[in-house]
Amino acid sequence: MSALTTIGLPVALGIIMFGLGLSLTVGDFARVLKQPKAVIVALLCQLILLPAVCFGLVLAFQLPPILAVGMMMLAASPGGTTANLYSHLFRGDVALNISLTAVNSVLAVFTLPVITNLAILYFNPFDDQLGLQWSKTLEVFAIVLLPVALGMIVRRFWPRFAKAMDKPVRIASVIILVIVIAGAVAQNWALLVENFGRLSLITIVFCLISLTVGYLAPRLIKVGKRQAIASSFEIGIHNATLAIVIAQTVLGSVELSLPAAVYGVLMFFIAFGFGFLIRDRSSAVTDPEQQRTGGEGIRRS
Repeated sequence: MSALTTIGLPVALGIIMFGLGLSLTVGDFARVLKQPKAVIVALLCQLILLPAVCFGLVLAFQLPPILAVGMMMLAASPGGTTANLYSHLFRGDVALNISLTAVNSVLAVFTLPVITNLAILYFNPFDDQLGLQWSKTLEVFAIVLLPVALGMIVRRFWPRFAKAMDKPVRIASVIILVIVIAGAVAQNWALLVENFGRLSLITIVFCLISLTVGYLAPRLIKVGKRQAIASSFEIGIHNATLAIVIAQTVLGSVELSLPAAVYGVLMFFIAFGFGFLIRDRSSAVTDPEQQRTGGEGIRRS
């Protein structure tokens, strides 16, 4: 496995998660108590319903064991910062996205290894070898939470620096991620092309179901439209980069990362089209800082 994969991918993900931390405060975790219905339904969909849906799709599409586990790992991955961007574009409740991403990232440290190990146990792609053992689960913890915690500490004690660094870190994370993934794709081009056909349809169906469930489930229990839009993108846009990093660097399997790689490309277009269908056409506050304070900045002016 090349240095590009073993070093580049974790570094790219670390920068992305650090950038997420720069946008978070302790209040983002506390805010979940103020919107309990929206948060609970989103988390139930994310943690229970979607893995069950994905398991059904994997069986229906009869994927080979290694790709089946890769799909389940993708389903278990939390939403990412891309969900916040799409929610902003289509007038969702970005503050709710930020809170859900924060909570999801913490929960994923426990749920992702559990779901991955259950999938490995069922599909047995590694010839009876164990999957994510305790030491490797600690690696997941380090990959996911430590950069986020560091970003939050920087924001807490050096808010001006955090604000100044927010945009450069976002830009740097995108540039590094594109370079690293392009390099990884080039190295594994034949493998990706060979499996793209069988993975493209299932990832498209999974993404559409995720987005639809994320929007309709909150609406069924009378959650507001902007909160439902936020939920849709949080549930429908999985952190494919995290799934790729764990597959390639923690479990050491390029094949295991293929579903996330295919999904990561197609998801951008699917989510963009879906956003036009569900967007909130009313005027709304879309700045996350204003949403954090309930639009106080507008009321003061």
